[in-house]
Amino acid sequence: MKPRERVMLDHEAIDRALRRIAHEIVERNKGARDVALVGVRSGGEGMAKRLCSLLGEIESNSSSCGYIDVTMYRDDIFHSRTNIKVKKTVIDFPVEGKTIILVDDVLFTGRTIRAAMDALMDLGRPKSIQLAVLIDRGHRELPIRPDYVGRNVPTARGDLVNVSVGGEKDEVLLVEGDDELQKKEGE
Repeated sequence: MKPRERVMLDHEAIDRALRRIAHEIVERNKGARDVALVGVRSGGEGMAKRLCSLLGEIESNSSSCGYIDVTMYRDDIFHSRTNIKVKKTVIDFPVEGKTIILVDDVLFTGRTIRAAMDALMDLGRPKSIQLAVLIDRGHRELPIRPDYVGRNVPTARGDLVNVSVGGEKDEVLLVEGDDELQKKEGE
């Protein structure tokens, strides 16, 4: 049986969500002067780039933007991965004293964000860390809550959420899965 796919967000809906998040960031932080965005590789990269651009439009200045790889900080790194690919972390600004907005595409269990916070703290001590995600799908295993959310999407644990932002086609797909099949594939 072929899994059922449906588009949850198209290009226009993603654009609206990111514009709303950018305005919320400016409002909450009383501007964007001491705000820096850090996209979690690889899903948060495209979002971080877009949000940096949008913040520049709103505030008429550019916010610092970087990308962080959390591969070596994950608590499941050796559990089901055979080919571990570490990407480069690119943060060419001091994190010390800045409000860092971690940006990721999907928030699920919270483990990736925990790893991102650990990696970020190895680079310095930010004033604060906030979290922006395009999709919050629930099923948290750790007490992590986003500050900015594009859309809450209730999912079954075995579903997949595929996000494409900044590529050829911006969209969020929900692929309804079978929990037992997903469990077997993950082993």
